[in-house]
Amino acid sequence: MSIDAVLARIDRDLDQSLERLFSLLRIPSISTDPAYAGSCREAAQWLADSLSELGFDASVRPTDGQPMVVAHYPAGSRDPEGRVLFYGHYDVQPVDPLELWESDPFEPRIATRPDGSKMIVARGAADDKGQLMTFVEAARAWIAETGGLPVPVTILFEGEEESGSPSLAPFLNANAEELEAGAALVCDTGMWDRDTPAISVSLRGMVTHEFTVTAADKDLHSGLFGGAARNPNHVVAKILADLHDADGRVTIPGFYDGVAETPADVRAQWDGLDFSEEAFLGQVGLKTPAGEAGRSVLEQIWARPTAEVNGMIGGYTGAGFKTVIPSQSSAKVSFRLVGEQDPGKLVAALQTFVRERLPDDCTVTFTSHGASPALKIPLDSEILQTGKAALAAEWGVDPLMIGMGGSIPIVGAFKSKLGMDTLLVGFGLDDDRIHSPNEKYEMSSFHKGMRSWARMLGML
Repeated sequence: MSIDAVLARIDRDLDQSLERLFSLLRIPSISTDPAYAGSCREAAQWLADSLSELGFDASVRPTDGQPMVVAHYPAGSRDPEGRVLFYGHYDVQPVDPLELWESDPFEPRIATRPDGSKMIVARGAADDKGQLMTFVEAARAWIAETGGLPVPVTILFEGEEESGSPSLAPFLNANAEELEAGAALVCDTGMWDRDTPAISVSLRGMVTHEFTVTAADKDLHSGLFGGAARNPNHVVAKILADLHDADGRVTIPGFYDGVAETPADVRAQWDGLDFSEEAFLGQVGLKTPAGEAGRSVLEQIWARPTAEVNGMIGGYTGAGFKTVIPSQSSAKVSFRLVGEQDPGKLVAALQTFVRERLPDDCTVTFTSHGASPALKIPLDSEILQTGKAALAAEWGVDPLMIGMGGSIPIVGAFKSKLGMDTLLVGFGLDDDRIHSPNEKYEMSSFHKGMRSWARMLGML
């Protein structure tokens, strides 16, 4: 059967595909907030029901946290020979600050720009519901036109990617045989620009950690105790300030162990790309590159490790004013890893770094929110070559092989636990405002993303 009929079906049914995506986007599946646990289960069930309607053997699988969705096609088949495993996540980030949204984050809408281009606006539109639905809708078109898929497919949809994936490793360990496949497909990445597809061939790892400093046994009146009592806010601020030197390098001892210099030919290739640091930062209201001195922005986000402060909590933060010295102050920090950096060693080094800076009368506790190493995808893998051919056929240009500043822990798990290489193909853009108010997903990304996966399934 010609791929043309499948592509024509996608084009014809675009409005119905959007309706289904909008139904999923309306479910507020915020995994990190226990108040939305019911919504996460609802989203998982919605996906399982949708896949069952297409003929998949689909089910919602409980975990200690949010449920997984597992589906197999053809129903009843588990043979890994020639099978591909597609992964996505149905959970989303919190919407705070809500007042910065131009519309209800869980009431999706289509916005049209002056040039006529359209975008889907909603929480999860790009990360990752719009992305995962490009694959589901491509499968729908194949089944509608031909009565089946051209390759056996297993689908795994996770519900905790945005909250550290605590249930992922135990689930993969317990279900490794069922999830075995020849290769994995992940659609949680991006394009180079609106017209140029990309395949991500490297991912940074991630460590997320929280520490809380305690001094007095209760909050104190700053008029009675100010100047005499230790203020945990001061302590935490000093520790965080010490994380970087004047040139933007991280100062934790051993932090750069396992970090190799980017090869000169790779840096030259990146320097030759049509990339404006000014425009990249300008889209978010900034203009001056930060981070390590002497490194380009692309090298910083694709090939260098980072230390970021993601949250600071201490004292009174409500409306008005309260003159209090808090008994506790805490910080949430994250580290993006590259090369051979060891997440476990970094956690130990961070804790030592914090303890060494504690003054008298202070104690500290630590909470881990997950850790995973960096990963590189083999450039000569068969699945990568198939992806390149499919994307070139759909977009009319060769896809770029790029690095990815973000972290997708499951890609490392697929390799270490299931022995699979992964093809990282996504259709998001840098300006999609993921994790921020007014998240959006290009209509062209959704439409041509479906067509791209349809081509890929045919070539596989």
